[in-house]
Amino acid sequence: MRLVASMAFAAAALFGTAAQAQTSVKIGVLTDMSSLYADDTGPGSVAAAKMAVDDFNPAAHGLKVEIVSADHQNKPDIGSNIARQWFDVDHVDVIVDVPNSGVALAVSDVTREKNKVFLVSGAAISDLTGPKCSPNTIHWTYDTWMLANSTGKSVVKTGGDTWFFLTSDYAFGHALERDTTAVVLANGDKVLGSVSHPLNNQDFSSFLLQAQQSKAKIIGLANAGGDTINAIKQGAEFGITAGGQHFAGLLVFIGDVEALGLKTAQGLVLTETFYWDMNDATRAWTKRWQVQRPGKFPTMNQAGVYSAITHYLKAVAALKSAADGKAVVAQMKAMPTDDPLFGKGMVRADGRKIHPAYLFEVKSPAELKYPGDDYKLRATVPAAEAFRPMKDDNCPMVTN
Repeated sequence: MRLVASMAFAAAALFGTAAQAQTSVKIGVLTDMSSLYADDTGPGSVAAAKMAVDDFNPAAHGLKVEIVSADHQNKPDIGSNIARQWFDVDHVDVIVDVPNSGVALAVSDVTREKNKVFLVSGAAISDLTGPKCSPNTIHWTYDTWMLANSTGKSVVKTGGDTWFFLTSDYAFGHALERDTTAVVLANGDKVLGSVSHPLNNQDFSSFLLQAQQSKAKIIGLANAGGDTINAIKQGAEFGITAGGQHFAGLLVFIGDVEALGLKTAQGLVLTETFYWDMNDATRAWTKRWQVQRPGKFPTMNQAGVYSAITHYLKAVAALKSAADGKAVVAQMKAMPTDDPLFGKGMVRADGRKIHPAYLFEVKSPAELKYPGDDYKLRATVPAAEAFRPMKDDNCPMVTN
């Protein structure tokens, strides 16, 4: 009996030592759970985060991973307060997603102060790898420069030589208008005006009237989510496209297209870095994601959450620690990226994740073959061209 007890004690001690040897990692998904970006991020981003952790199999890599989530309500002060609470009290190591560029800029500052990690999938402002770059932040999925130089340039090349912007009145909208205006002017075309509207706006009538009166060929929507949906729907009621003007949806997600319906959205040109129906790997992943989100189709934001967490966990496993945020980000930059949703890529010195972008056109109802068959590919922008060159970044971390 003494021998059996001694062996049991030794086994328990050994198990305890192995358990203690695991590196604990806590992931915070900070997102929009209840407002205009909830369908494009929100619960779908949380589902993607859980899938990334499950697929990585943390125990096999000596890790123990926990996920928490919160709604930042699209308010920078709330977002930064949650970040501080998570870092200081709840021992969160990395924050992911964060739609809303104003919130993302605030969270990036807190993350740098606390030496943690911030993986931006939902926010778009290109300043995150420009003048606001940080050694603790990686901008993963897309940004305003990419959108302007893909969607914006495509519209310009097809005759969109006069523009009027409807712009969401916060950091993201103004950055998207700024970056698209640069493309328009560089091609010798004109911006006839712009008007800013409140975030999560319900009535676009006065703004659409100004756009109509401008006589611009293109009405550039420097907004996203519910704001884009409402502007396009109400624009159809105003007869804007019937009158010869056209919308340029500068940031449109598949969830927005589904909400609009193909009859309204057909012909829209948009840029994404992920489409669920691109290949067998993206289709297989989507089928699994839909177990948690039935009837929905994942956006590039949600795919970016999966991809970013996957690479983050590889870096933590290599370092055997999540404690030093700058060290983890440096490791992520040193390792090539590779996952089933975005394929092979890299993270640049400025924190910009590099992968191809895809210019799509929304199909007509007659072209639909099955649910979610919403896009046809017009062009692939190679990874080396999809994002702003580092020499133009003005990122203090980069010496050109």
